[in-house]
Amino acid sequence: MTLNGKKILLGLSGGVAAYKAAELTRLLVKAGADVRIAMTEAATHFVGSATMQALSGQPVWTDLWDPRVADGMGHIELSRDRDLIVVAPATADFMARVVHGRADDLLAALCVARRCPLMLAPAMNVEMWENPATQRNVAVLRADGVHLAGPAPGDQACGETGMGRMLEPKQILGEIEALFGPKRLQGKRVLVTAGPTEEPVDPVRVLTNSSSGKMGYAVARAASEAGAEVTLVSGPVSLATPAGVSRVDVRTAQEMFDAVKKSAQGCDVFISVAAVADYRVKNPSAQKLKKAGGKGMTLELEENPDILAWVAAQPKPPFCVGFAAESEKLAQHAQEKRARKHLPLIAANLAQEAIGSDENSIVLYDERGEHPLGSGPKIELARRLVAHVAGMLPQSR
Repeated sequence: MTLNGKKILLGLSGGVAAYKAAELTRLLVKAGADVRIAMTEAATHFVGSATMQALSGQPVWTDLWDPRVADGMGHIELSRDRDLIVVAPATADFMARVVHGRADDLLAALCVARRCPLMLAPAMNVEMWENPATQRNVAVLRADGVHLAGPAPGDQACGETGMGRMLEPKQILGEIEALFGPKRLQGKRVLVTAGPTEEPVDPVRVLTNSSSGKMGYAVARAASEAGAEVTLVSGPVSLATPAGVSRVDVRTAQEMFDAVKKSAQGCDVFISVAAVADYRVKNPSAQKLKKAGGKGMTLELEENPDILAWVAAQPKPPFCVGFAAESEKLAQHAQEKRARKHLPLIAANLAQEAIGSDENSIVLYDERGEHPLGSGPKIELARRLVAHVAGMLPQSR
């Protein structure tokens, strides 16, 4: 999509990733956006205001007391005609100031006095990102409806590696486009399952799998971006709840089944991304099992309920989307699963390429055939999946 007619205030706080804001500005202007730049004093030590003015084609604003604003109300006037404020980079300090409503420089005051949405692109050292104080601030920002674009893992300017790297300009552009994108699922209720399940063997051991939950969380986020009311039933993962999504935490397949049954009747779309354990221990031990002196151990397993098949078999089922993580014969196994469970759509990928990764490669299968979504970040593929689902929904739903 393009950003024709969209008015964006791009803010830069004082981090080394400020150099990326120059390319982001270029991309936004190329996409048709009207870009106004506001910089903190610290940001000017990393990239010059002349550069940002040349790329945006507009004066750059840095001073809370700038005399160019006739009434001295720059912190009000500069954002009133904007559709979005994006701060990239958003340092740990700047995020903390937004959380606490600090308005001690122009950019912070613009964020506090805004009427439009706010997006922050975090950029900081991995230890700063993982610091409990920063994570508390992240939780507050999300609860306050602030959109967070990133961060990403990778090499950092300090020489360390880990989470905290600012997204690349093209990725931030994608986040902005998604925010302004068509609300294809407006008025729809979407139920998503994500993550693994854990089936107890005894009080300290479980049968589980290596699913990270990232794809399911990306699908929930993409559905919310598309305007849907989203409920996410999640197995045990270490992921933040996407903004605007209602989350239900479960542990076992039976708990996930119970949670899905409570929500399935009222939903329009059910997207089953979770890697649900096919089997559970029939009689889990109430006490920790001990080694048997070199002897083997036999566990009797029984099948777990097939959650997706149950939902699809209801008299008036929601539009059901399955996921197939296969290790071989992707098309064959996916089509067989779609037919066996009477699904209108199934998304398939090779498990060895996707589990635990931030990227994926997905192919969709429906009655019309095969639809490759390509490869890329899971959130981008999730958005393509949601668009495909929206296009398949009857207009009367």
